[in-house]
Amino acid sequence: MSRISTSISLPRLAAVATASAFRRSAVSLVVSSSLCSKRRKIFAMAAVEATGSMTSADSLVVKLPSHPTYDLKAVVALALAEDAGDRGDVTSLAILPSEIEVEAHFIAKEDGVIAGIALAEMIFDQVDPSLKVEWSVRDGNYITKGMQFGKVCGCAHNIVVAERVVLNFMQRMSGIATFTKVMADAAYPACILETRKTAPGLRLVDKWAVLIGGGKNHRMGLFDMVMIKDNHVSIAGGVANALKSVDSFLEKKNLKIPVEVETRTMEEVKEVLNYANQTRCSLTRIMLDNMVIPLPNGDVDVTMLKEAVEMIDGRFETEASGNVSLETVKKIGETGVTYISSGALTHSVKALDISLKIDTDLALHVARRTNRA
Repeated sequence: MSRISTSISLPRLAAVATASAFRRSAVSLVVSSSLCSKRRKIFAMAAVEATGSMTSADSLVVKLPSHPTYDLKAVVALALAEDAGDRGDVTSLAILPSEIEVEAHFIAKEDGVIAGIALAEMIFDQVDPSLKVEWSVRDGNYITKGMQFGKVCGCAHNIVVAERVVLNFMQRMSGIATFTKVMADAAYPACILETRKTAPGLRLVDKWAVLIGGGKNHRMGLFDMVMIKDNHVSIAGGVANALKSVDSFLEKKNLKIPVEVETRTMEEVKEVLNYANQTRCSLTRIMLDNMVIPLPNGDVDVTMLKEAVEMIDGRFETEASGNVSLETVKKIGETGVTYISSGALTHSVKALDISLKIDTDLALHVARRTNRA
């Protein structure tokens, strides 16, 4: 098989696989929804209301980042199909009478920034459009341990089917948003960015969580920004040669997209600036990579980074990358860089502990016993 035919067939295979999983999930959801077509009993076992009034909020406070090919509904369908397999929820099918309706409450077991509310609504709707979801918070709000911040009412079977998928997304997104918020506050006046170091298949979800946490998005993928990295520079024979090739390509294709170049030394910064002085170039941002130097005492030396920022003198956006942590980000932000990028926002996320419980009294009792409420 030739390279050309391979590059064409792989997307087709991916599309077929996604469509197949979506159809399987859709069949599973239709079957599970039909279990609750005749409802007679109401089991409202959650007696304690959440702080604040429960209203059907406009949960889409922060818009999902745009992407030309990403299908979030298909991602949700794959997650549901992963859980349902070819039999559906056999435990619920065995135990839960089809007519039972319940009310289940979301409970925070840690303090943090909540994220994923809008996505949770999408998942519940995809499982069963008749489920009623209400919240006392919105994406980006701060929740505290023990707080009941939302509820879902309707068919017990379908709530249980959706539960783990909803929580998996919300816990990951909330963990990212919580860490992003802390980093963004410490980085100010610089803006904190994530990278492409995201969970495969969940890039938009991860980057959405960063926005909810108060960060900004770096490039979405390989298509929306020219990013001249070290390997490109090495192959091109220097940053000036790489920039020249990019300028020629963009002009030929009549493309206007952001252009960033990675620099690793002061000599490379000077080379970029010299090139920009001599020609009209498309460059918009200079990455200053690993110019934050770790010290034996755990501190960092930002002298090189600050010198590079001063040399660029606002002619281009600047981005600090490398050795970025909660301990170092404040000092980096004080150098005058425009952006600070950190892969840790998404590749080392600690999920925020959240649960969805029907018997909230017992759930809170147990949570207090383990210091999670």
